[in-house]
Amino acid sequence: MTLTSPRRSGLTDQVIAQLRNQITSGEWPVGSRIPTEPELVERLGVARNTVREAVRALAHNGLLDIRQGSGTYVLATSELAGVMHRRFADASPRHIAEVRSTLESSAARLAAERRTERDLRQLDTLLARREEAWATGETERFVAADATFHLAVMAAAHNEVLGELYADLGDLLRDWLRDDVGPAPRPERPMDHGRLVEAIRAGDGEAAAAEAAGYPFICLGAGEPAEQDRDRDRDQDRDQDRDQDRDRDRDRDQEDGRG
Repeated sequence: MTLTSPRRSGLTDQVIAQLRNQITSGEWPVGSRIPTEPELVERLGVARNTVREAVRALAHNGLLDIRQGSGTYVLATSELAGVMHRRFADASPRHIAEVRSTLESSAARLAAERRTERDLRQLDTLLARREEAWATGETERFVAADATFHLAVMAAAHNEVLGELYADLGDLLRDWLRDDVGPAPRPERPMDHGRLVEAIRAGDGEAAAAEAAGYPFICLGAGEPAEQDRDRDRDQDRDQDRDQDRDRDRDRDQEDGRG
């Protein structure tokens, strides 16, 4: 059978673009419930089927989560972010910490070399907001403030690819931090980022990278010991299995050679 180009309504594409813009701009933050179908119909002035098709398309791409009886919620800020979130939702916390450490330390080193005065003012402002959010004891407020601060470090690195990659991992990293912080931030775990900002200000790339590299493991180290032990044991068991497989393959090759 000959394949033909599928036809889609241009109006539906326009609605998809408008809804996507609400998500990517932050107007509809991750985790928020979007307006109901009747509300969108009224605001956009289009048919119900057009809105329904647009919402389903964005849900299929991983940006929205349609929950029967509850509503439709923002799941990710981009198609790639949605894919990353689904793919690594059950990843080991230690592995997520390692990835975050790698990306954030690289960005911090570049930021120390490339930051502008405007970047520094932004970092100072967001650092203060982060500390204020911690003091409130509100987990969601702190997670949002922490994410915004680290995105500013990425922006100060002036590397578009690194910044976009980190942003696409953002939803996954926020979930990880939310789980680590728990119901409320604890005063004994402030994770002060002041030294990071000062290292960037001083143009000390090595110090900035070292500060940024350690933060994810401070978070991980302050988590539940039992969970950390399980992750570590699982990684060690996996490594041992690989070593045993290699040993068996080597022994088999040696036997074949003697034969």
